[in-house]
Amino acid sequence: MIELDGVSRLYKTVIGVNDISLSLKPGVYGLLGPNGSGKTTLINMILGQIKPTLGTVRLFGQNPWRRSKLLRRVGLCPALEFSYPRVSSLQWVSYLVQMHGFSRRDAVVRAKQALEMVNLGHVMNQAMTEYSLGMRQRAKLAQAIAHDPELLILDEPFNGLDPVGRFEMTALLKKWEADGRSLVLASHILHEVEAVNPSFLLIYGGRLLASGAPDEMRRILASSPNVLTIKSNGARKLAALLAGQQAVKKTRFIGENQIEVETMVMSEVLNLLPRAVTELGVSIDDVESNDESLKSLFSTLMKIQRGELLAGKAQ
Repeated sequence: MIELDGVSRLYKTVIGVNDISLSLKPGVYGLLGPNGSGKTTLINMILGQIKPTLGTVRLFGQNPWRRSKLLRRVGLCPALEFSYPRVSSLQWVSYLVQMHGFSRRDAVVRAKQALEMVNLGHVMNQAMTEYSLGMRQRAKLAQAIAHDPELLILDEPFNGLDPVGRFEMTALLKKWEADGRSLVLASHILHEVEAVNPSFLLIYGGRLLASGAPDEMRRILASSPNVLTIKSNGARKLAALLAGQQAVKKTRFIGENQIEVETMVMSEVLNLLPRAVTELGVSIDDVESNDESLKSLFSTLMKIQRGELLAGKAQ
């Protein structure tokens, strides 16, 4: 479906994408990386919006550069926020569907169906200038799916959505996957991507650092530095126990019954918690990892690539 061979993209002295090679069969993929990591540049090259400085790109076996008909097989929901004219979402989506070669009548039918799918049917005739950010995000998704593409590419699709909108977006994407269609979901937030259970592609600094199934991703996370927030009725006893462990870099209190633990190897700290319950006689009510800990993960993977760390070990 997608093939990249030694692809790099330079912006004068800035490297947007750095020597990426991969081959993706039809399926569901999560492109995970912090803002500025090169995700959007990579997507734009896959779609033929920009040319690679080095290397070759193939989409469905063809060079996507200046092959607009090829894009009929792809739906894109970009991270870019548009400046909308005073048109309704029905008019806007219909027009974009017509650009894929459908008649006006077919385009209107498809637009209505897509807008109903993203729960905008009740406002499809309302001017988009009156929409909230979340509603505009739904409209962008509608135009991406209205022409029934084989491959759907979403760049930060959860931006601006409230919790209900996020749940509905995830449900729609799971149905898309269940129908046997392909998806590339780009995000900087792990749990948003993980909800659709994709194979992961981790990108940072323009480089592809790791790829694999969700279980492999969890293993990498478990053996990497992480920041945990632990809520316990015996927070002080727990902090004293953890402070003496080699896998713990530092602990600090963030409330009467809550501590933040900066770990060197998360799995080792998690394995200590059952012991703490039995030996200290405390209860542990909640354990959360911070999305910011992904920065530590990417930093660790960069060190592994440079040979500064052994794979699966944290310094």
